Amino acid sequence: MPGHGQPGCLVLYSGGLDSILACRVLQEQGIRVTAVRFITPFFGQEVAGREDEFKRSVWEKYSIRLEIIDITDDYLPMLRNPPHGYGKNFNPCIDCKILMVQKALELLPAYHAGFIATGEVIGQRPMSQRRDTLNCITNDSNAAGLLLRPLCARSLKPTIPEQKGWVARESLPHISGRGRKIQIELAEKYGITDYPNPGGGCVLADPIQGRRLRRYFSRWPAMDGNDCYLALTGRQFHLRGGWWLVIGRDKRENKRLSSLCRKGDMFLDSRNAPAPSGILRNPGQAGQLDISPSEETVSLSASIILHYCRKCSDGLELLTTWGGVKGSVIAEQAASAETVARFALDE
Repeated sequence: MPGHGQPGCLVLYSGGLDSILACRVLQEQGIRVTAVRFITPFFGQEVAGREDEFKRSVWEKYSIRLEIIDITDDYLPMLRNPPHGYGKNFNPCIDCKILMVQKALELLPAYHAGFIATGEVIGQRPMSQRRDTLNCITNDSNAAGLLLRPLCARSLKPTIPEQKGWVARESLPHISGRGRKIQIELAEKYGITDYPNPGGGCVLADPIQGRRLRRYFSRWPAMDGNDCYLALTGRQFHLRGGWWLVIGRDKRENKRLSSLCRKGDMFLDSRNAPAPSGILRNPGQAGQLDISPSEETVSLSASIILHYCRKCSDGLELLTTWGGVKGSVIAEQAASAETVARFALDE
């Protein structure tokens, strides 16, 4: 078995069973493991804003030390033009993994780690976990020798941590293919009972969300992280003049819209009745306070909001906030179903 002097390891942590097992398999060999959860608006969104709580939970459940790092600023340029293309939807799976491996390599000195590991299993996923794809990820991320896949390492060439005796190769599991029997047996061995079912957690791989985001990036190539979060919230409408209206479907989304509102947006909030909140944004004029929505656009937005307000048969007054200036708009008549359909996206 490896001795106590071997360097630590950074494990790319998705929260799925395979990444949990990768951590535990290495910990069993006495290796100091730090799990790294990279997040963007497209995956790991459930962690944003509750990082400490999530890290505590992972420690209590699995005895794994976790770090959470937002890589949105690096991710978006890659998403616009991934060298290896997209999967079935808008998911750049190969380039996503290459980017995460590259970021992990950059972090090695900060965590006094000598190599990185993932929970990948050869043959488990048709696009991103074929042998040729795994080799591509290793080579294109410049991680040759430093990227260990402990669950299937015995089917791959030995890495530096194995060659140097930091990791006992013969003691690693020998997993391949789409079956889950060995993973489930390992989970039982380590007392892991509440792991999630296998499957992707990335909205870019979702047919509906992926199609929506692809359309948005085509229309507004300079979308930033805030735009992406907004695109994944509430009901979406594209109005004339390049204006984008998003309205909440419940109290949680109304609150989220309030937190996403930024310079240049108009926020619409009900004054006299329970109703959806809304954001009017023009991504082509991001942050500019000299370009405000027209009265026609604001009135149309209010009538669309009223369309979804079942308890406002007598009309709806909305408080508007734009550039720090407060005003109001009254919707006396709800937009018709035909009007809503004309401007709605994915309705």
